[in-house]
Amino acid sequence: MLGALPPWPPGTLRQPAARHQELSAANRRLPGHAVCPLPRRTTVVIPYGVRTSALPGSRVEEKMTERHSHPTRRTALTLLGTAAAGAALAPYTTAAARPRPGGRLDGGLRVYLGAYTGTDTAHGIGVASGDAATGALTLETVVPTADPSFLALSPTGRVLYAVNETVEGRVSAFALAADGTVTEELGGAAAGGDHPCHLAVHPGGRHLFTANYTSGTVAVLPLDRDGVPGDPVQVLGYTGSGPDPERQEGPHAHMVLPDPTGDRLLTADLGTDTVHVHRFDPRTGELADGSRAPMPPGSGPRHLALSPSGRTVHVLGELDSTITSCAYDAGRAVLTPAATVPFLPEGADPAGTTAAEVLVSADGRFVYASNRGHDLVAVLAVDAADETVLRPVSHHPSGGSSPRHLAFDPTQTLLFAANQTTGTVAAFRRDPDSGGLTPAGEPLAFSQVVCVLPVAAGTP
Repeated sequence: MLGALPPWPPGTLRQPAARHQELSAANRRLPGHAVCPLPRRTTVVIPYGVRTSALPGSRVEEKMTERHSHPTRRTALTLLGTAAAGAALAPYTTAAARPRPGGRLDGGLRVYLGAYTGTDTAHGIGVASGDAATGALTLETVVPTADPSFLALSPTGRVLYAVNETVEGRVSAFALAADGTVTEELGGAAAGGDHPCHLAVHPGGRHLFTANYTSGTVAVLPLDRDGVPGDPVQVLGYTGSGPDPERQEGPHAHMVLPDPTGDRLLTADLGTDTVHVHRFDPRTGELADGSRAPMPPGSGPRHLALSPSGRTVHVLGELDSTITSCAYDAGRAVLTPAATVPFLPEGADPAGTTAAEVLVSADGRFVYASNRGHDLVAVLAVDAADETVLRPVSHHPSGGSSPRHLAFDPTQTLLFAANQTTGTVAAFRRDPDSGGLTPAGEPLAFSQVVCVLPVAAGTP
């Protein structure tokens, strides 16, 4: 259930995840890339919409800075990069550079890469160029920042946001030039909890949402007119647990997804097997109770994909490699589970493996899901008469190990997979008729990559 952020037990301290310690030892500086130290803004900006209750020293600030212990931290995080729709300011690219699925990208691709950095202060966000025809990627520069494990664009396409998935939890913002290169770090703010693993920008461009895994919280951050985030105006905490004592000892918020109207926010809580639908008021920047939808016990809802029709939400179960398809009533803010289907090949054992990402094609005909352990991408066909009914049709090697994130290019002729363990981004051509995937070119090496965000390259 939803409630005010509960007080943490006094005298306890949340410890960084063992995963971060392991990655610190595994990380290495990539040869042959340019490290791009960025200027940081020194001007003080009062964020639009900030309430006094969110300022330092307030009750919200006190809640965010108190400590409590979580005995178990997940061993795997994944990320999905998305750009919110709609813009209030000048567009990022020309109309020709923003084709619909199936169109052409005359200007090529700009691809942003998120990764875990550990103690490597030179590592961070990768900025690559891409050949829209072949899917080949070329790393151009690396923007240093700590553990940028998930990325998103502003509606204008001129600001890139990253969660800094550290125990203190922050959000960082970077200015983009017209060609998509990073020009400066605009600033950052507290994420509203420990180990933020996902963020999304409201379609109106004035607010940003975060999912904070270890804290089990969801936060709303204001964005000023330049897109710079301020400290949270609201932090919500969930309560409860699930049947898995190691992964579900408490709430673990894993994704935040604004629906296209901007009046609803869907959140996935892996720790309690719940998807919440909140009402959101963009005038006040506040979330309110909507409804909660229980998912199959022990499934661990991780990520969500909204169908193009807006009537169905596909919920990825990280812990059992299933997809639960739900009917979505935006007007009533209600999500109703309809059917659950396992997506691994027949006879494959989900034990010891975890699902990571789910996507739905723009035509609504196919759903894609990744699994770490079997290291594959599954393709599921959507029933033409009932889009809550899915049928697995093919399975494809992910082109590496531990595919934590999947993303389409803007035309959806290409699909990219971020393989964390091998540190590679693999590209695939997508058949729009069968949904099948064919490897395209050599994978790009990028250490501990966990997020890939392809966009149409801009025109200077």
